[in-house]
Amino acid sequence: MILVSGANRHDSTIFEKCVDATPAIAGLPGRPRRRPAKLHADKGYDFKRCRAHLRQRGIIGRIARRGIESSERLGKHQWVVEWMHSWFAGFGKLRIRFERRLDIHEALLKLAAAVICARFVDRWCSPVLSPDIIKFREER
Repeated sequence: MILVSGANRHDSTIFEKCVDATPAIAGLPGRPRRRPAKLHADKGYDFKRCRAHLRQRGIIGRIARRGIESSERLGKHQWVVEWMHSWFAGFGKLRIRFERRLDIHEALLKLAAAVICARFVDRWCSPVLSPDIIKFREER
């Protein structure tokens, strides 16, 4: 799932839309979960409305508190997000948005996501595994 907002808007402004747009989680036997059990976020999402939105939906919010907790506690899970951001940054056309039309930019983002997934599957299936894939397998 990819959501695009203005660069001059805070990420927390589309937090509710992002949580509500999360698709059902498939793969486990039985009825699929409609929402994740918990959500990890950094200090940028430490607002009452973000926490209340999660509570209304029955999601446990693991959000670092501003001025109290360090975001380093989220490092165990945050590397996945940072890893994806660096992979998207590898596509020069996506580093800085030059397209005026949102639909073209979203199409490029989805194309990049498909290429990233294909590369991941290719590495996963190759006989020689890279260290980052081994780390990913050990954490699962």
